[in-house]
Amino acid sequence: MLSEIERECLKVYQKKVDDASRAKTQLLQSLAAKEAEVAALLASLGEHMLHLKKDSKMASLKEQLATVAPLLNDLRAKKEERIKQKLNQYQADFRALQKERSDRLQKVLEYVNEVHSLCGVLGLDFRKTVDEVHPSLHETGSGQSTNISNNTLEGLAQAVQKLKAERKLRIEKLRETVRSLFQLWKLMDSSDEERRRFGRLTSIIQSPEETITSSGVLSQEMIDQTEAEVERLTKLKAKRLKELVLKRRSELEEICKRAHVEPDISTAPEKTSALIDSGLVDPSELLANIEAQIVKAKEEALGRKEIMDRINKWLAASDEEKWLEEYNKDENRYSASRGTHINLKRAERARITVTKIPAMVDNLMSKTFAWEDERNMPFLYDGVRLVSILEEYKLTRQQKEEEKRRYRDQKKLQALLLTEKEAMFGSRPSPKKNNSFNRKPNGYYANGNGNGFMTPSPRRLSVGSATLNFLHRDLIPDDIMAVRNQSLHCKSKSKYLPGQGRVAAVELRVRSLLWMYSSCLLCIV
Repeated sequence: MLSEIERECLKVYQKKVDDASRAKTQLLQSLAAKEAEVAALLASLGEHMLHLKKDSKMASLKEQLATVAPLLNDLRAKKEERIKQKLNQYQADFRALQKERSDRLQKVLEYVNEVHSLCGVLGLDFRKTVDEVHPSLHETGSGQSTNISNNTLEGLAQAVQKLKAERKLRIEKLRETVRSLFQLWKLMDSSDEERRRFGRLTSIIQSPEETITSSGVLSQEMIDQTEAEVERLTKLKAKRLKELVLKRRSELEEICKRAHVEPDISTAPEKTSALIDSGLVDPSELLANIEAQIVKAKEEALGRKEIMDRINKWLAASDEEKWLEEYNKDENRYSASRGTHINLKRAERARITVTKIPAMVDNLMSKTFAWEDERNMPFLYDGVRLVSILEEYKLTRQQKEEEKRRYRDQKKLQALLLTEKEAMFGSRPSPKKNNSFNRKPNGYYANGNGNGFMTPSPRRLSVGSATLNFLHRDLIPDDIMAVRNQSLHCKSKSKYLPGQGRVAAVELRVRSLLWMYSSCLLCIV
């Protein structure tokens, strides 16, 4: 029993020893853990633990635990405080970084929006423009965040600056083009439909650069269209100016034609067209030059009006004279046909007018001399001096009068010869006067080589020796030789027949004709 008690006591003792050992072990573990924690806290806090080691050699485990516990709590409190401080600092830094990120992102978005707006106004490819800066600026849907680095911001700023410079350059270029376009519209009186195509450009001239936001209004295509329209209207303007120049030149020529003066050759149509087509001369300058020439031509025509009126009267009288000459040549002018009395009245008026022509010419010459003396320049009519024309006209008129006189003398001579022939051979019926010299009446030949003969048709006399040649060659030899041959023929046949006195009479008649011919020839010479 004692042994059982002893065994139980040993068990109890052993249990207590084990408990004590476990407690000591736990205390050591706890102390070691706390010391390790203290060391870690000290290390993390940057403090030393030399005083703790000196105290731990002389104190028990519980005392050591009691010593370490407050220190550990203090260190833990310090750590918590330090953690809170660091957390607050990190939170402040995080908030600062978030703010900077937000600011950068906002700035990037502003740059991107501005680039997008400028690309829309300039008609450029937005994707290609931002790709040159960074691809993430437009590819944000595939999990890739927008790059907001300093390089990106700097690249966007440079892109915006470049686009603004391009916008300014295009605005200046387009403003100049639009001003020219508006001037051409006003000058060419373009329709509303033509202007409506470029209606968006009307706000560009006076609007600031920042307010020009219409999509594509500054695109290269719009600029090309505007320049093409200006070029088209410029060509149309040049064409119309050319037509106007030629039209005004025609008016100048018409004025000069009415005034019978020579227009200035410096603005001749061929020369003007060549100058305009080559672009060497502004059509407006040519037009102004022609306008000045028109004014000068009108003034000159006004100064020539009095003489031109007299010239027109003289020309009208000359036309009446020509009509009267043609009228006098008409063999049927006295026939009882319709309108004959009208022509007779006109012929009477024409004869009165013709008698006034010499006085008209003399008066016109005196007026012309006075005009030339007053202006110290010759009076030109279609490039020829009027005085020379009048003098030539007077000379021609004198020659025509002389020709008419000679023609009348010739007619008288022919009538005399015809009378002599009829006296010798008897009269014979003659055909109508208008065709008696072109036919062969009653079997006689016109050339006098047949059995009979005909009086040759009267010719229009010319001036000088032509009249003598005509009388000598055409009139006398044919007629007289025909009469002589006729007489010789009759004489040979009637040699042994009665009537020889008739042959002698024919010979006497031939001699008298020869004498008359020589007398007329001397009178004409």
